[in-house]
Amino acid sequence: MEREDLGALLARLIRRIMEAERPLLEAHGLSMWGYSVLTRLADQPMETQQALAKSIGYDKSRLIALLDDLEADGLLTRQPDPSDRRARTVTLTPTGKSRLRAAKADIRAMEEDLLAPLTPTERRHLLTALPRLAQTPDE
Repeated sequence: MEREDLGALLARLIRRIMEAERPLLEAHGLSMWGYSVLTRLADQPMETQQALAKSIGYDKSRLIALLDDLEADGLLTRQPDPSDRRARTVTLTPTGKSRLRAAKADIRAMEEDLLAPLTPTERRHLLTALPRLAQTPDE
């Protein structure tokens, strides 16, 4: 029996995860893209809005409105870059860090339910292999 293509399997899984995440994020006042911004900023502060857009794969022309909303909610700040006044540095606020931690906790609980059918060994292998597969060739 031939196995299903990896792309088809992953697409179904991604849709399932996104549908499970959406209400959890909404309960924390976040969109998927807002969560992506906060997660990226927590991992590595961005020197510019343009670098942030590139790092999450988001259209830089649409990023400003998203950042405006996150800033209005007190989740991040933008300051003029001292070396280039046209650019802005983007930083998480303590409120942003707290909201991100709470959303991540809910998402981790959902992931535990999702992974429950796997044995501990299967779970460990999957969680070890996925980050390697997700890397782009230039990373």
